[in-house]
Amino acid sequence: MKTSFSYEGIKKKGYKVTRQREIILDILRKANVHLSADEIYIKAKSRSPGIGLTTIYRTLEMLYNLGYVNKYDFGEGRARYELNDTMVETCKHHHHLVCLRCNRVIDYTDFVPQETELITKTISGISRKYGFKVQTHIIQFYGICKECQKRKNKNGRL
Repeated sequence: MKTSFSYEGIKKKGYKVTRQREIILDILRKANVHLSADEIYIKAKSRSPGIGLTTIYRTLEMLYNLGYVNKYDFGEGRARYELNDTMVETCKHHHHLVCLRCNRVIDYTDFVPQETELITKTISGISRKYGFKVQTHIIQFYGICKECQKRKNKNGRL
């Protein structure tokens, strides 16, 4: 479970920390998967029956613009959200493995030294070449997950 989150950054940007925003952040903090706005809405509605879907979308957009959440498009026609790993002490930087069949998203964190070295060199090269200070990065690998590989389609192909 993700913990150790501070609301100070939200207050410093001039936003109020409302009960509804606390609920949305708490849902994201406790989530072990990337959630859509609809999924967040269902969870929030059970805790605050008066909360509206529009509030969810507006809050997620605000949090995204402030850098508190990451917004992903995994090719399923809707955005998915998670807390930014720089906002939560116990959240580890990760990349995504996205299954093109079942849309499953696997957080990939067990990097080998060569991967870390390559990313570090790439970021350093970008900084030198373009004078660009990289704050974070997102890497997504698209393919077929282990479970879907076991189930071949009717033509016998993956």
